[in-house]
Amino acid sequence: MSRVGKMPVTVPSGVEVTIAADKISVKGTGGTLSVASHALVQVKNDAGKISFAPADESREANAMSGTLRQLVNNMVTGVTKGFEKKLNLVGVGYKAAASGAKLNLAVGYSHPVDFVMPTGITVATPVPTEIIIKGADRQRVGQIAAEIRAVRPPEPYKGKGIRYSDEKITIKETKKK
Repeated sequence: MSRVGKMPVTVPSGVEVTIAADKISVKGTGGTLSVASHALVQVKNDAGKISFAPADESREANAMSGTLRQLVNNMVTGVTKGFEKKLNLVGVGYKAAASGAKLNLAVGYSHPVDFVMPTGITVATPVPTEIIIKGADRQRVGQIAAEIRAVRPPEPYKGKGIRYSDEKITIKETKKK
């Protein structure tokens, strides 16, 4: 059996988990999230601990039990603490400005690049060269961060571009005569 799937998810106080035949919903202070349940996984709620077990002995059921367990764990973490991604802008004149649900990027193009954040995702720029994306849904936060990074990914010669705060860029050596 999946090692991840064996561990139960503990539900903290203030979080409500609803298990239906077709979906699992988690409601907390950070909002409401839901995921479609899988027919190969049996889900049980026992006094604040949610356990996942494969419905049969197939390899797919084993894998899906671990996957569904981690998705539910991420939802519980998201509605309690939330998730955040930090991006840094490296380059002369590169800056970002957040106003409400809109992000304006000046990253070396002849025009500014605007992003409108979807509901549930907030963006902040404490300094003009740093972007912080926060939200309850881990997948959406990561996807928005990846889309913003794709506007100007870091280039390998000078390292200019938009990068994750924990990302290491290997700088290539230029051609020699």
